[in-house]
Amino acid sequence: MDRVLLASHSISDVLMRDLQRDNPWWSGEPTMPLPPVERDLVRVIRKRLRLGLAPIIVVRGPRQVGKTTAQLQVINRLLSEGVEPRRIFRVQCDDLPELMRLHEPVLRLMDWYEAAILKETLNTAAHAGRPAFLFLDEVQNLTDWDVQLKHLVDNSTLQSVITGSSALRIERGRDSLAGRINTIEVGTLSLAEIAAIRFHETLDTPLRENGLEALVRKDFWVELRELGRSRSEMRNRAFGAFSERGGYPFVHAHPDAPWSDVADQLNETVIRRVIQHDLRTGDRGRKRDPALLEELFRLACRYAGQSPGVDLFAREAQRALSANVGVQRVRHYLDFLNATLLLRLVQPLEIRLKKRRGAAKICLADHGLRASWLQEEVPLAPERLAELPHLADLAGRIAESVTGAFLCTIGGLDVAHFPERPTEPEVDFVLTLGATRIPLEVKYRRYVNAMADTEGLRSFLEKTAYNAPFGLLVTEDDGVRVDDPRIVALPLSSFLMLR
Repeated sequence: MDRVLLASHSISDVLMRDLQRDNPWWSGEPTMPLPPVERDLVRVIRKRLRLGLAPIIVVRGPRQVGKTTAQLQVINRLLSEGVEPRRIFRVQCDDLPELMRLHEPVLRLMDWYEAAILKETLNTAAHAGRPAFLFLDEVQNLTDWDVQLKHLVDNSTLQSVITGSSALRIERGRDSLAGRINTIEVGTLSLAEIAAIRFHETLDTPLRENGLEALVRKDFWVELRELGRSRSEMRNRAFGAFSERGGYPFVHAHPDAPWSDVADQLNETVIRRVIQHDLRTGDRGRKRDPALLEELFRLACRYAGQSPGVDLFAREAQRALSANVGVQRVRHYLDFLNATLLLRLVQPLEIRLKKRRGAAKICLADHGLRASWLQEEVPLAPERLAELPHLADLAGRIAESVTGAFLCTIGGLDVAHFPERPTEPEVDFVLTLGATRIPLEVKYRRYVNAMADTEGLRSFLEKTAYNAPFGLLVTEDDGVRVDDPRIVALPLSSFLMLR
């Protein structure tokens, strides 16, 4: 039997129509209209594709940060560069009944694609200089996707870009794909991206040009501080927009929409979608309690930027739900929320193989989620905060959460916090790159005491075993000065210009 005919019978007519809708370029049709401004993620994906260091590129990030849009923009770029449409295969891995009925869906779809669209095997195409590109969106919805992808890339030549909103299910797949995978972490919009989308302006992002190695150089941070000052007008406008609404792309694509409508959209498409869909079923089909997940996320919003511990969460959840909520269950549910990337649990620093002491620090993926879920707006922009001085302490904790979440999206950078110890004060965050550690303290206030507010940094720097050449002090504005030459002070707005 002809291979094309055989393949055409291997999937249903309904699924074929769905796949044609996912790949309109096969018939010369355009994709859906896309935002005119590309996230930096598009550049990073294209660079990884060009380098070809691994056959699979994984783009990992929370819902609604623009992973699907970036995929489509990369595809449009490939098409504009002359890549034949039939060499690009994209699958939206939603819970479509026809797709879910397939046994080994990744492999069966590729069988059909080779025969019906590419009209040659992947290896034949690659030998002829026409390698295929596979794009899988929200791949975690496919059963055993990792095992199938491993088999595929071990036996066929192609480049694959996959996205996922569940770090838990993506992380499980990484074990089987060791050596075949290159991961890109993506968070909400950077200040540079907000400047481009909202104000059609550019802000330099020094990490793009310098790479992670620059982070261990004190002069790099001094230059970042000076860059922020030199671009203070645009920096402050972008930071003001971020302060007001957070960093989700659709929020800034509709700047004139009332906040109440934006908040409803965030709650519905991000938070409830994760809790009621992504986390609805656990291992072995066990149902998770959505009421407890919602309450724990509410508590995470309340304690953003802090390290409250699971015992406190369990007690407060018991009171709120009038139910017996165990500590172990709370720990598991917080891990689930962390796995969806709605929040980041920054663990205590582990030094010299010592047992970790203290609880994880809670950093929300975006402070806009806090504002929408709690219906409580807390500004971060200094001029707005000056009008609401009673919110200063709360804004400080949110600034710490913003800093931690931002750092966690920098791939290859290890981020921890340093809890208070009997002989050492706490440090908000410790960045580790290789053998070098950089302590970072957030003091988000108008006036900083140069001695008292740097005690944690100075104590950490004085321990030679920690191998910390300098420290960072993240503040509210440009006016803070610290005499200690080992400490670089810079405002949060400039710090967020890093990438």
